[in-house]
Amino acid sequence: MATERPRDAVRVAAAQPAREADRRQAEPSPRVTRRGDRDEDGLAVVPRGGGAAALPRHPSALWSLALFRSELGITFRRWRTLALLAVLAAVPILVGIAVKIETSDGGTVGDGGGSNGEGPAFLTQVTNNGIFLVFASLAATLPVFLPMAIGVIAGDSIAGEASAGTLRYLLVAPAGRTRLLLAKYATTLTFCLVATLTVALVALGVGTILFPLGDVTLISGTRITFAEAMVRAAAVGGVVALSLVGMAAVGLFISTLTNSGIAAMAATVGLLITVQILDSIPQLHVIHPYLFSHYWLSFADLLRDPIYWDEIIKNLGLQGLYLAVFGSAAWARFTARDITA
Repeated sequence: MATERPRDAVRVAAAQPAREADRRQAEPSPRVTRRGDRDEDGLAVVPRGGGAAALPRHPSALWSLALFRSELGITFRRWRTLALLAVLAAVPILVGIAVKIETSDGGTVGDGGGSNGEGPAFLTQVTNNGIFLVFASLAATLPVFLPMAIGVIAGDSIAGEASAGTLRYLLVAPAGRTRLLLAKYATTLTFCLVATLTVALVALGVGTILFPLGDVTLISGTRITFAEAMVRAAAVGGVVALSLVGMAAVGLFISTLTNSGIAAMAATVGLLITVQILDSIPQLHVIHPYLFSHYWLSFADLLRDPIYWDEIIKNLGLQGLYLAVFGSAAWARFTARDITA
């Protein structure tokens, strides 16, 4: 894990202009710092020379943007991130090829295969219109592959820095714990969007190559033009990306609890599997509406005419609730935590 991380000098250089501007605006503080003092973000202030005056840290918006850009660049340059995106991209390719092979004799999905048509939602409509491969691929990846990838990125966000020994050096820069936490979470949300777009765009490309395109018949039986279907597909992608907001907040919170990136990633993925199992047990139907994964497939209601908004709104509201609860818990834990690595 540690070998994937560039040296701290890369991040320092990336944000150097903003830090120089902050340094020029800073004024000497008349207060003499003492051992054990903490700044407004909870970071311990280390006195210089046994009592030198400390400079207050007031990071500008330019520094916050530079920090986010630096985190974004580091995350998407890692081989692990690229491998996760490659795996996600492979899913619609494999699904499209499998459907094409199975229907090459003119049959439909499930004919003669013993599967009785079972599989991801929208799979049987793929042969009629390639755009349905987008919906089928998102339905196939959302329960497992997409959230597992998010769990890896979110779980490693803080704990990975601690295990690599770079967290203390990040906090030495005039960022503050709150801004660093927000930059980490914003980076995770960006990965959510990029991962969703990767699946959707690859599926659209494969569907265009292997299957016919044209007007689309919705679940409700209404027929719409291909242009209108593309708008619906974009809305589906947006809902899928937003469905992962709660999972990202949970992973970020878990990442603040440990100094081991591997442990944080394993715990996040393990929690995901546990929640999925609980959501599949009928006897536990009372708690199902409170599980962050329960309404994930509600995006299918966007393919009705009129659109059914009830479960979509419940899904987005539940994700917002998880963000508020676990985002606050992550902030409280991180700002009060002693950084030793």
